[in-house]
Amino acid sequence: MGRVRLGIIGCGVIGTHHLQAATACPDIEVVAVADRIAARREAARQNFGVQCLHSEGLDLLADPAVEAVVLAVPAGDRIELPEVALRAGKHVLIEKPTAVSCQRLRAYLAAQGPRVAASCSSRYATLSSTQAAAAVVASGALGRLRTVYCRNFSPAGPPPATSPPDWRLSRERNGGGILCNWGCYDLDYLMTITGWSLRPRRCLAAAWPVGEPFRDHVAPGSDAESHYTGLLLCDGGTVISLERGEYMPTTGQSAWAIIGERGSLRLAMTAQGGPAVWHDEGTSDQGVVSHPVWDQTEDYAVVHSGPVTDFAHAILTGAPPRTDLRRALLVQTITDAVYRSASTGTAVEIDA
Repeated sequence: MGRVRLGIIGCGVIGTHHLQAATACPDIEVVAVADRIAARREAARQNFGVQCLHSEGLDLLADPAVEAVVLAVPAGDRIELPEVALRAGKHVLIEKPTAVSCQRLRAYLAAQGPRVAASCSSRYATLSSTQAAAAVVASGALGRLRTVYCRNFSPAGPPPATSPPDWRLSRERNGGGILCNWGCYDLDYLMTITGWSLRPRRCLAAAWPVGEPFRDHVAPGSDAESHYTGLLLCDGGTVISLERGEYMPTTGQSAWAIIGERGSLRLAMTAQGGPAVWHDEGTSDQGVVSHPVWDQTEDYAVVHSGPVTDFAHAILTGAPPRTDLRRALLVQTITDAVYRSASTGTAVEIDA
């Protein structure tokens, strides 16, 4: 079996993570990179031995030596690149958020053909603890699901020494704020554990920008949300409750849970030690009995290496990637619904 001849467009922080993972993977040969900043291209050559350097992503996509590409630039800077890459016959791994809208993502699907196309929102789906939690749900041990829950707050600290990237809270360049940056991970993680079976039909949400005390913590011109909350009613009566915020005027909070009629799972998507998954079993004779589902040491390096190695495996074996474009479309459908509801102040219908 040959190696995947990979090109990477974007050699910033996340692109460098992809370079590290790809060069360490025996199934991948990094043959080219592209970045408009010369110093980043040179760093790829010096640190990872990449000899073919492009200043423009379109030039890399025209390179016949490249059979697969990672798009590691902000969503607003790569709106057309996935479609161009797929129509050029390249397999495509897209950084999160996968697209700026459902309309754009459907265009990628229309262009995909037989190529592999995947999203990096799958990062936390690659964890072993995630797969262990998914096995509990698949076994039916929780019974009919009632609530799927996520709440995570990052408190504001002192002003940063350097301004964060200007795209991070930019509607134009990133498609949105914290919902695009982290909400896509939360959704992918929870959808993976529940077997991608939930179909939201109605959404009520709200979103807020960075609070006044912390405006100097973010890049000038930041206009996207730093805090959002959403309630999603799904087919069958399951409710998804989502809330995440950064630069928050509160202490740090972190909780994920899946609650069914017979039991529940307590989750810790980013736990660094101790059991990351607990199964609380409802019993008629003892009440609730708690069992650790995952109590091993998690290898969090897979958070960065997982998407690109899974992408290469899909290309070489024909197996589907963890988060293909149809799954990414479900995440984007929910994302779009949250923004619509937050902007109108009303509940909105979801065509999932």
